[in-house]
Amino acid sequence: MTKLSKALVRSRAEVLDPRGILDQAMPERVLQFGEGGFLRGFADWMIHRMNAAGVFGGRVVAVQPIEQGLAGELERQDCLYTLLRRGLSGGKPFTGSEVISSISRALNPYGDFAGFLDCAANPDLRFIISNTTEAGIARREGESFDARPPASFPAKVTRFLFERWKIFGGNRSRGFIFLPCELIDRNGDNLKKIVFELAREWKLGDKFTAWLEEANVFCNTLVDGIMTGYPRDEIEVLQEQAGYEDALYDTGELFRLWVIEGPESVKEEFPLHRALGAGDEAGCDMQIVWTRDMTPYRTRKVRILNGAHTMTVMGAYLAGKDTVGECMADPVISAWMKRAIAAEIIPVLDLPKNELEQFADEVLQRFANPYIQHYLLSIALNSAAKFKARVLPTIREYCAAFGKAPRALSWAMAAFIAFYRGTQMREGSLVGRRGGGEYLIKDDADVLEFFRKLWTSADGNDNARAVRSVLSSPRLWDAGLTELPGFERAVTRSYEAITAGDVPGSMLDTMKE
Repeated sequence: MTKLSKALVRSRAEVLDPRGILDQAMPERVLQFGEGGFLRGFADWMIHRMNAAGVFGGRVVAVQPIEQGLAGELERQDCLYTLLRRGLSGGKPFTGSEVISSISRALNPYGDFAGFLDCAANPDLRFIISNTTEAGIARREGESFDARPPASFPAKVTRFLFERWKIFGGNRSRGFIFLPCELIDRNGDNLKKIVFELAREWKLGDKFTAWLEEANVFCNTLVDGIMTGYPRDEIEVLQEQAGYEDALYDTGELFRLWVIEGPESVKEEFPLHRALGAGDEAGCDMQIVWTRDMTPYRTRKVRILNGAHTMTVMGAYLAGKDTVGECMADPVISAWMKRAIAAEIIPVLDLPKNELEQFADEVLQRFANPYIQHYLLSIALNSAAKFKARVLPTIREYCAAFGKAPRALSWAMAAFIAFYRGTQMREGSLVGRRGGGEYLIKDDADVLEFFRKLWTSADGNDNARAVRSVLSSPRLWDAGLTELPGFERAVTRSYEAITAGDVPGSMLDTMKE
């Protein structure tokens, strides 16, 4: 079978390049740290859409941020790849496929550090996008300016920025707009902080640090979109349908959200909002938010999308479900989730109610995407920290606002406690039981040890005392939860029903007025 290449796209341009953008002369305007499935299905697709709409006119240099990566594979197929977007649009299944041509070339700084630094001399480069995982924006001990390349992402950036400053003599028009996509809070602020720390540590001088401050914009961003990556289980069928081989085939849902906190000038330079109208609008669910404060949007995502996952998955797993799709197909679980979001989460969030309701509807539709197999045990990984960050703030705020405990979220806490039942350890995990089978509970070692000790103690055999032990644990929560009005009583009642085997009935009970 023919491999995807520029020659192939040109020979089948009506289908693979209908807007004729492959061979349009466009300068390299974006330096991108990260060449994996997420950025290719998210930022690079959006840039492709902007190019197709004629509002950007720029391509991407993809930099491999770690020693092992996909730069070589990208180069072998002319930096082209197929993106398959699948999901529900207007409640109906939708599939859209495109060959993405926004990447011009891919660099591996571990094999060609000089080539990486040469990019600093390109006056057209203006944007730096990154997705180096949550651990990517972090310091490493012993970072050296002279390393080829420095080990961490922030160190590579600092070295590159110094080269830029030196080449252009400190010209303030040659700085960059940073759009990091790492899933950490205030990602731009954190990257900027480390870059400045390294500049001082490497003694790069006051003039350079002044240029860093005055010529560069570090935006904070929030990204949301499920990229399911290389479709290993169905690649043969997809390639047969496409008529070519693609080693970088990428897949994802329809939804894309990019919230960017930055000055208005960035919006005009990077006009993502104008990319609509460059493709299949029925399946183009791309939402771009430019704001001076992204905090409400981050809170919305964490509380509604992530919170809905965390509040549901452990109880649903105990009820016999294995995937999010199965949960959405179950009338009790899906109704419980919908009511919990509407009655307990949305009322304590600080955004217009109609915006929150629209976002919630989109989340539920995304959860029902028949093309995504999202396993509950995968989502349940490290649930103690997730519950604390995603669900507990809503519980506290609901109690403060209404003087009583939220019934569904109290049930979610009970399900969390029941899910973490286990007395034996195996391969660093606590062994739980569902029906006649076992499952592995994965979390920090001290969290698992807390629960193991609880279930082997006298308290573990008494429902009320077990619940109190969890709610009052300083290891699990910043402060004890027993003082929240009615919360301990509601959790205990639900816990007793769940451990008695009546998971669906106990969920229904929380929906009664």
